[in-house]
Amino acid sequence: MKKLMLTCAVAALISTGAMAQSTVVTTTGTGHTAAVQIEPEYRTKIRTFVTEHKIRPVETRERIVVGQPVPREVELEAVPADWGPSLTRYRYVYSGERVMLVDPSTRTVVQEID
Repeated sequence: MKKLMLTCAVAALISTGAMAQSTVVTTTGTGHTAAVQIEPEYRTKIRTFVTEHKIRPVETRERIVVGQPVPREVELEAVPADWGPSLTRYRYVYSGERVMLVDPSTRTVVQEID
C-alpha cells in the first residue's frame, strides 16, 4: 500500500511539473499525520503575505505543532486564493512567527511554513 501511495505521489509530481505556475502540493502519510509539501517560491509568497498584511500571531498556552489539533478557541483563517488552488481547501494559523496550514475538518496542523 505504501509503495502504491509513493508511486501515485511521484506520478502526480511528474505530471504537474510541466505547469510552471501551479502549486505542487503532495500529501503523504495517512490520517491526521499527512504532510503537505509546498514549492519554495510558494513558501516565500506565503511568508510575504503574512508580513505585508501584518497578520498578528495568535497566542495559546499550548504550542501549535504539526500533527496536532489547533485549540478550539483559535480562529482558523481562510487561505488566500493566490497561495494556489491546491491550498484553498486548508485554513491557516499564524503562531509564533510560523504559518501553520490546518485541515479544517479535523483542525489538525498538516504543514508548517518556515
